Amino acid sequence: MADGRTLKKMFSLGTAWLEKAVPDINAINVFPVPDGDTGINMLLTMRSALEEVKQNPDSSASLVAKSMASGALMGARGNSGVILSQFCHGLAKGLEGKSSFDGRAFADALLEGSQAAYESLVNPVEGTILTVLRDAAKAADEHARTDSGTLLSVMEVATQAAKDSVARTPDLLPVLREAGVVDAGGQGLYVLLEGALYYVSGKSKETRYRKPELVAADMPLAPNLTQIATEVEVPYGYCTNFVLSAAKLDVAKIRNKFKRKGQSVIVTGNGSLVRVHIHTFKPGEILDDATHLGTLHHIEIKNMDDQYEEFIRLQREKMPKVDMAVVTVASGEGIFKVFSSLGSTIIVPGGQTMNPSVRQLLHAVESAPADEVIVLPNNKNIIATAHQVQSVTSKKVGVVPSRTIPQGIAALLAFNYDLTMEDNAQSMEEAIGTVRTVEVTRAVRGSQVNGLRIRRGQYIAILNDEDIIATDNDILVAVFEALIKADVAKAEMVTIYYGSETRATEAEGVGREIRTKYGLEVEVVFGGQAHYDYIISLE
Repeated sequence: MADGRTLKKMFSLGTAWLEKAVPDINAINVFPVPDGDTGINMLLTMRSALEEVKQNPDSSASLVAKSMASGALMGARGNSGVILSQFCHGLAKGLEGKSSFDGRAFADALLEGSQAAYESLVNPVEGTILTVLRDAAKAADEHARTDSGTLLSVMEVATQAAKDSVARTPDLLPVLREAGVVDAGGQGLYVLLEGALYYVSGKSKETRYRKPELVAADMPLAPNLTQIATEVEVPYGYCTNFVLSAAKLDVAKIRNKFKRKGQSVIVTGNGSLVRVHIHTFKPGEILDDATHLGTLHHIEIKNMDDQYEEFIRLQREKMPKVDMAVVTVASGEGIFKVFSSLGSTIIVPGGQTMNPSVRQLLHAVESAPADEVIVLPNNKNIIATAHQVQSVTSKKVGVVPSRTIPQGIAALLAFNYDLTMEDNAQSMEEAIGTVRTVEVTRAVRGSQVNGLRIRRGQYIAILNDEDIIATDNDILVAVFEALIKADVAKAEMVTIYYGSETRATEAEGVGREIRTKYGLEVEVVFGGQAHYDYIISLE
């Protein structure tokens, strides 16, 4: 019989094994855009679960599972993280009251985990992590009914079933089949189970010098659609700054070197003095690498979780007590200013590649100077996380499912302090439907989506965060092709939010051309968002 200590070590090794696969899991993204963060969301969710377990010295399987579920919920990020947290919740329910467990009990817990994950979503989709979890639990249950259903054999069967299920996900989701990839969340779950299996089978040492082998689809990949690894995007961690000096420094090479090691990388300077800014979980490794390039000066490392709490505190102190507050998720200096000017009570840093956790959204909700709070996620991968906050706060929380920044702005413009929360939520959601959003970025890999063949590095335009509608090597060609498909001629007003790496003169040029071509009112605003050259609102 296994106890809570076994459960803890199973998922600790599973999480460590998952961490090794994060870059590759992030790369499995139907849209070839810089927001493939499934792997990091699952990893951070499990890290939060294990941090909670560390605080529990009990050896009871039931109590350890409860701690794991609690930590997973608070640390859940993105759709994959929320589903994983619900799996942990079901696992705890299945092990409730049990100080120890065998293969039969663990199979029962897997079934509970699968059911909880399905029930957490209003419209569960097959061909995703949900299907993989269900297939693994079903296989474990059937095997556990036999006399040989030990914990080891149940884990072996469940892991193999998960692997087979991942390979079949393209058969269930046409969009996966067209892109030539398997489901990233399902892949992450399989890797997590495989790592746990290594512990149960006594083969933990084998994971030290190996990496997980990801599952390939049960179909040939479309031409040129190889699955490539990307850097791990770090939503939070340590903000690391330093100055590097040497007789001869190549700024471009240094920038490329550190881009593979973190997020929000800024490298500026000349041939002898370079300033580096990077967000990373491992600042020690960054500094060690830098010492091989030159001499370090003015080193500064700040915990971004602390910075986040300070950022929320400063916003709270500036706000008077109100009957109803609005918490908004956004990124980019200019976007922050827009939401602040429109009356957003608290702005949570986050968005593409930076999905805030349940804990962080809860902190913002609790900090808001009101007992009723409306949350604007402004990203489809944050909506499920926002809904989880409703179950862990005593405040009345409504979630308006905005998927883009322009939708969030339209919703905030519809907010009225004289209305009830229910009426506000309804009018804000209606306002979302009046806006079309075109987002323009570069493809991070080759792909095929909606019949479009996309090459790495090409500009792509996405409509309403749902469909890629244009692609071209020339950004202006991609923008205007997308505007035509988005029925720009029917719009009354166009607002262009340009990104941190886009020049104002270029954005103004796009605005002038839209005015000339369509005779529309056009406003050009500095958004300062990362990754996306333009976010265009059609109203």
